[in-house]
Amino acid sequence: MAIKLPLAPTALKQLGANLLGISWNDGHDSVYHVRNIRLNCRCANCVDEWTREKILKDDQVPKDIRPQKMDTVGRYALQIDWSDGHNTGIFTFEQLRSQCECESCQQKKN
Repeated sequence: MAIKLPLAPTALKQLGANLLGISWNDGHDSVYHVRNIRLNCRCANCVDEWTREKILKDDQVPKDIRPQKMDTVGRYALQIDWSDGHNTGIFTFEQLRSQCECESCQQKKN
């Protein structure tokens, strides 16, 4: 019986001025518009802790936002320092994978 490893990135790569690529340990290659990652931050500054209502307004995030630094958090998430000064969000690997914008994942969502 094969052991299933927890989902984890094997590589992060800049694919363009506003695109991030993540290769996963299951062989999938994800593509993300970095602004979409920032807009989906779930930290207490961006989402109400009690109601889970989104506080962050889309127009508060610059169109040209960029990650400035990315670090792993344990074996389950990435923490990103953004060019707008935001740095309190933790993006779990599962959250990131579910937000994949590659053509294959988009077709599955539709």
